[in-house]
Amino acid sequence: METFVVRVWVPDRPGALGQVASRIGAVRGSVVGIDILERGAGRAIDELVVELPDASLVSLLLAEIDQVDGVDVEDVRPAPAELADPRLDALETAALLVGAASFSQLLDSLVAHARRDFGSEWAVVIDLDERTLLASHGAPPPPAWLVAFVAGSESSAAVSAGECGPDDVAWAPLGEATPGQARLALLLGRQGRPFRSRERHQLAALCKIAQYVMTNLGVDRPLPIAAS
Repeated sequence: METFVVRVWVPDRPGALGQVASRIGAVRGSVVGIDILERGAGRAIDELVVELPDASLVSLLLAEIDQVDGVDVEDVRPAPAELADPRLDALETAALLVGAASFSQLLDSLVAHARRDFGSEWAVVIDLDERTLLASHGAPPPPAWLVAFVAGSESSAAVSAGECGPDDVAWAPLGEATPGQARLALLLGRQGRPFRSRERHQLAALCKIAQYVMTNLGVDRPLPIAAS
């Protein structure tokens, strides 16, 4: 069997997802996982994990789904070799953060596992005041760009609250902006698959856990890994 992740926009009405599942069954496919990413304005965005007898059936699968009134496919991609379970991955990452023995270990674990959990191309923790990277995984934009992005996002209450934001970048603060305390932020980036509301809220929750651990570890901030 070949496994794919299919992201679909579905009318938020009873039976709509069942119609999609029926169309998937028509090409001998099976839905083995469902993740609801966002709901609003009468529609839901779902990620379906679909098993097919053969990869050549993908085009036929998309044609079948397209027959369901009001349904649109946003993205389809082969599932990773180790299929992720978002809920289990989030718990495992939280456990690693709580067990960090130093500030450096905390930030390194945070960026590495956030990148994995969200399927992003890069993840960084940045000091917004010093404009320096404290931890990085992948190939992020320059620090100056990241700081400017956060500054622009902070002007929108909806973006800061995680309700919305640009498709290709998501971020959350690491700690409150109080006098004398470093302003840190975690940022993630990926192309082709927009960040959705559930993911942004999950990212904010992850940062709250990291903030709690940071408070218990003290202020042994590591040296930046790159300068702007």
